[in-house]
Amino acid sequence: MNRQLIRSYILLVAVAIFLFTVPVAFTLTKQLRDDTKQSVLREAKTMALLLGNGDTISCDALREVALAYGQETPGTVQVTAGGRCAPDLPKPARDAALTRAVEHNEPTTDWGSDFIWGKQLEVTVPADGDAAVRIVYSTSGMTDRLWQIWGFRAALAALVLAAAAAIGAVAARRITRPLRQLNDMASKFSDGDLTARSPVEGPPETQTLARTLNQAGERLDTLIASQRIFVADASHQLRTPLTALRLSLDNIADGVDDEFVREDVEQATAEVVRMSRLVNGLLVLARAEAKVTAAEPLPLTDIVEERLSVWRPAADERGVTIALRGSADGRPTVLASPGHLDQVLDNVLSNALEVSPDGGTITVRVESKGDEVVLSVLDEGPGMSDAEKPRAFDRFWRGQGLTGRSGSGLGLAVVKQLVTDDGGTVALRDAPSGGLAVLITLRASSRSGG
Repeated sequence: MNRQLIRSYILLVAVAIFLFTVPVAFTLTKQLRDDTKQSVLREAKTMALLLGNGDTISCDALREVALAYGQETPGTVQVTAGGRCAPDLPKPARDAALTRAVEHNEPTTDWGSDFIWGKQLEVTVPADGDAAVRIVYSTSGMTDRLWQIWGFRAALAALVLAAAAAIGAVAARRITRPLRQLNDMASKFSDGDLTARSPVEGPPETQTLARTLNQAGERLDTLIASQRIFVADASHQLRTPLTALRLSLDNIADGVDDEFVREDVEQATAEVVRMSRLVNGLLVLARAEAKVTAAEPLPLTDIVEERLSVWRPAADERGVTIALRGSADGRPTVLASPGHLDQVLDNVLSNALEVSPDGGTITVRVESKGDEVVLSVLDEGPGMSDAEKPRAFDRFWRGQGLTGRSGSGLGLAVVKQLVTDDGGTVALRDAPSGGLAVLITLRASSRSGG
């Protein structure tokens, strides 16, 4: 927008310069041409009068005036013999202009070109006695003067345009400053910083917009803070009665000898455990939706290595190998909220470990692709069909076969929520080994590369 405003200022000034300067330059050029013509024509007529008198005095005076004129001006005087006066001066060539002057008694002016002028101006003036005076005037001085007229105005126009560009740059930055502040505020909002506010300044329209956005930010911040409080209260209020209920059922089971009653109590205990798991999953998802924090540059490889070290003991119990691969240059840095990547990896690795066969391999890859970093987790499980993959991110959806035996169906929903909050994407693909590949695309930080 700054560039467009500056170009507009320069264009307006250029049009103004063209409308005011170019006509003046043309007027000065025409004036220079007319003044030169009148001056040369006046001198030629004076010399023609001396030639037409025919006496010795006039003839001598003509010769002296012609010689002086040739010394003081870039013009050369040419004279035909007339009557008793035949001065020792150059004779003009016999041409149409001379014939017209001698036979028709008409003065002629020839600039040598239809475009401004040529190399010389020829003025031919008739004199009495079938004689004529011609002045051949060099236009080199006029050409130099013409370049001065146009060059001065061109240089002046360039200086004015440069000044207009400098003033326009300052004015444009001043005009667009409120818009840049609003854009900075919107960028912080997109990164999760709801405390960002824009100064209320500039024209009335931008002030109104700034106040509106500031009020919207305050309202969003208040709503999300209320949601966080609700999540914290719900966590406490729901977990306590479920834990107490499970303890009560365990006590009942210990004091009952009837097998049928014990079986019913164990079934009820299993449902309580399942309900606790669902409540925990819902609370995790609610926290993921409520917790909006600003993204920060985080070392992806370090976080991956740390989470793999946590999950390897569980994998070793089943003989599952977790291998880290990568083609990323150095140790890439990504933009993510603190804690999000840890939770994403925990959910994805938990799912991969659950569906992987004993002795299988889980492959984790980190790849840099321009301004993005792709984190891939590949397992050797049964995978998913093309119809199941789009539904895998739905809440409470659990796949068939080996998937989702003890899960709540919220793991991938949490993963998608966290990755989306950080400006990334998550997708499911078929792994080369026949299992499932979870592809998580994150924004690369400018500090990437290590």
